[in-house]
Amino acid sequence: PLEQGAGFQFRSEIKSGKIPPEFIPAAEQGIQEAMENGVLSGFQMLDIRVILVDGSFHDVDSSEVAFKIAGSMAFKDAARQAQPILLEPVSKLEIITPEEFMGAIIGDLNSRRGRVHKMDPRANAQIIKAEAPLATLFGYATDIRSLTQGRATFSLEPSHYAPVPPKVQEEILIKMGRI
Repeated sequence: PLEQGAGFQFRSEIKSGKIPPEFIPAAEQGIQEAMENGVLSGFQMLDIRVILVDGSFHDVDSSEVAFKIAGSMAFKDAARQAQPILLEPVSKLEIITPEEFMGAIIGDLNSRRGRVHKMDPRANAQIIKAEAPLATLFGYATDIRSLTQGRATFSLEPSHYAPVPPKVQEEILIKMGRI
């Protein structure tokens, strides 16, 4: 795995003609196609370095298609052994609420697996800066109006991807029929 946002990196360390150079791009393409469908749940895999270290070819049976399939199969095998995890999109939130609703807002954020980062007073209100998984924020506009008698406002924007908690990952995979 690579740092978040690093993308895909491929390097061949094949020596002494074990694989003809013209087949290496086909193996790389097979790997990239396997990454598009992932191994856990069919979701794209991100930020991965692959190093091609060994292989072989046969004068009669080797072809670009064969190396594409071999690259895909080798990647899937290695990815399963690496114990991959699901990532979920996380959004930044800025909530402006009257002080009397602070407890309700923070309690609601906690129930959504959110984290409060900062609270700043402004006149008779509080500005709450937080983050929460996007999946837990559907219907948030209605919920925040209900919690604050329509007196709070919020904005959200995409922030980053974060690992899904193991219990939630298991529930997702069960729903998808992958476990």
